[in-house]
Amino acid sequence: MKEYDFLVIGSGSGLDVANAAANQGQSVAVVEKSRLGGTCLNRGCIPSKQLLYHADVLETIERADAFHIDATVEDVDVAEIVREVTEDVHGSSDSIERGLSSSDRHDLYQAEGRFVDERTLELAGGDHDGERLTADTVLVAAGTRPSVPPIDGIESVDYLTSREALQLESPPDHLIIVGGGYIAAELGQFFGTFGSDVSIVGRRPQLLPDADEAVAAEFTERYADRFDVYTGYEATAAMQSGESITVEARPFSESDDDADAETAGPGETVSVTGDELLVAAGRVPNTDTLNVEAAGIETDAAGFVETDEYLRTTADGVWALGDIVGEYLLKHNANHEARTVARNLFGEALEPVDYSAMPFAVFGSPEVAGVGLTEQEVRETDREYATRTYRYEETARGSAMKAEGFVKPIIDLEGEILGCHIVGPDASNLIQEVVVAMTAGSGTVQDIRQSVHIHPALSEVVQRAFSGQFTRGGHDHGHDHSHDR
Repeated sequence: MKEYDFLVIGSGSGLDVANAAANQGQSVAVVEKSRLGGTCLNRGCIPSKQLLYHADVLETIERADAFHIDATVEDVDVAEIVREVTEDVHGSSDSIERGLSSSDRHDLYQAEGRFVDERTLELAGGDHDGERLTADTVLVAAGTRPSVPPIDGIESVDYLTSREALQLESPPDHLIIVGGGYIAAELGQFFGTFGSDVSIVGRRPQLLPDADEAVAAEFTERYADRFDVYTGYEATAAMQSGESITVEARPFSESDDDADAETAGPGETVSVTGDELLVAAGRVPNTDTLNVEAAGIETDAAGFVETDEYLRTTADGVWALGDIVGEYLLKHNANHEARTVARNLFGEALEPVDYSAMPFAVFGSPEVAGVGLTEQEVRETDREYATRTYRYEETARGSAMKAEGFVKPIIDLEGEILGCHIVGPDASNLIQEVVVAMTAGSGTVQDIRQSVHIHPALSEVVQRAFSGQFTRGGHDHGHDHSHDR
């Protein structure tokens, strides 16, 4: 049994806390069963956004004729694009591994760990098989993995998850995607731009169902113009014959008797055939591989670790952060939680984690971003609110770009910003102004209205969205065009 002051399971954002512990002079153990760097670096946001930028470049060239520029693409080496991104990611991961292996302040255990007692872990695999580690403080930051829904016959199909899809060096002729969330949106954009026919089968009425309903509706409409989109359908069966894969799906509806119970409804079954199947139906936490019950760590019905407002688990001396907590499955959220845990472990007083202005972005085409409450969430609280939309096309820069999309702020009747949602070019950047207003400013429309915005920059679409006539209850009575240019 080796004893430590601090032990972290997972090498994503949990490493930030491990480094903070090492800087405090503590003995530190890091347990990681896969490549160093966690999901984001190895099989998530870093490789996917690098690949998607290549798609953005190609899409820009393909749109050039709209600006009276005759441009053609001579060749696209997708295999080299994927290899280059993979090599870059592996280089970063290897660098983290070298740093930890050579550190005299960390002990790295490249093995799978399972709890056998309070704050005691048994290792399996590698050079440390059978060893046990214990620590005064344990941080569970072991992330999630792709979820595979119970589709009849799926076990006999050679399907992809996001992990394999990010390393696919040849675009499929016809890619079928099961799932309608951000992974489906982003990988559909990548493969669709590089020549694949794409069919998306999603259970909810719109793609990106967690986004604001107006944004999701516009996004779904834009994707339906490019791809075969079957929203409101649940994949029920899959079969493979040679290199051909067929997915059957039937209409999906929520039970009228129980809003939380989702069942397949009656209706006509659809059948989609392609040469690759991507299952992008959400993520499941890795708690089932950790034997958390032995440590006294409680989980919710979906398996995510239960924590208090300070990110302490139900086990004494055990903390948790990141995707395995399930609050927001976003890298910047995990980093935010890591700062909170480090502050609470080594600071003078406990501070709750603040999720009040946690933004998200989807790097599809169009981009989508949001922060705060959606309109449907505000309606569920029965509080009074007001909202409006302002379109990119109504600004000088948006018009010059031939951009489509809108900004939708949601405020209470005193002018406090409750949320903001954007669909359109650079949404992931434009949302940041609203995040800063909600975090560091007064959190009201005046933060944005009274700030000078560069003319004619794209950020004017945010300023104008917050400066015109709002409508109570979200019933849009038209746009305020008094200061369009």
